[in-house]
Amino acid sequence: MVNKRTLGKDGPAIHPVGLGCMGMSEFYGAADDAKSISVIHHAVDSGVNFLDTADMYGSGRNEELVGRAIADRRDKVVLATKFAILRGEGGSFEGISGKPEYVKKACDASLARLGLDHIDVYYQHRVDPNVPIEETVGAMAELVSAGKVRYLGLSEASADIVRRACAVHPITALQTELSLWSRDPEDEVLDVCAELGVTFVAYSPLGRGFLTGAIKSVDDLAENDFRRNLPRFSRENFHKNLELVTKIEELADKRGVTPAQLALAWVLSRGEHVVSIPGTRSATRVDENAAAAEITLSADELATIDAIAPQGVAIGGRYPG
Repeated sequence: MVNKRTLGKDGPAIHPVGLGCMGMSEFYGAADDAKSISVIHHAVDSGVNFLDTADMYGSGRNEELVGRAIADRRDKVVLATKFAILRGEGGSFEGISGKPEYVKKACDASLARLGLDHIDVYYQHRVDPNVPIEETVGAMAELVSAGKVRYLGLSEASADIVRRACAVHPITALQTELSLWSRDPEDEVLDVCAELGVTFVAYSPLGRGFLTGAIKSVDDLAENDFRRNLPRFSRENFHKNLELVTKIEELADKRGVTPAQLALAWVLSRGEHVVSIPGTRSATRVDENAAAAEITLSADELATIDAIAPQGVAIGGRYPG
């Protein structure tokens, strides 16, 4: 039986390994809505109750997909979605908005696409540098008062921003990339979240699939897979980064688990306030990932992992530019 973790200080109990739904609608090749809905059903029915989407995934299509999938399972799901990244015609990226008036407009649009009367966790997807966080969170807090949102979250926010936001309204979750090749949150953010009672939600905990060992070449990715544009997946850096995966595979094999399970178990070992939301379009992978919550790494294993995957081990940045 998996020990669930509490979302924030007093939120619902969630499975430590949730399900990121982004790739079901965009970024990772062709979409198959029917299959994706079956995967979501499998996840929820097996106890994976923390689902993650955003209004910008598929320019709204992912919210519509998730909404259809959970319509008859709403009471079993803790649903998170996000606002702030603006998409234009044809899916173009038009910037970020944390303007109070936009917050409310975006929430209403998400609720309509999801077909729901409330969102469990509503994140600001990226911090708007042109709008004080106090103003954005103030508008988000009004959504809580109106019953449209239960809990507030931020994504990719600094420790200082989290503190300032919490002074306006309790922040329940901070979603930021964390994995064996993206360890920056260990510098300060993880500790601040623990101090303030904020759940840290690790996205891309499997290095966008790289740490699973399933991707051995850039050519394994679909032509329209957005990872082809990421520095760590470039032909120049790919094979250098594979050296890390090989070491993870060896350690996982020694432990009798999969590389993905080892990588997820490591993320969860960062603290009881840490959960993860690996994305997948496979029911088999849902089960494999969920089982990682039952793995406890020993001090020796954690020391070995620190030696083979220290902070900064990945070659190339997380994003272009």
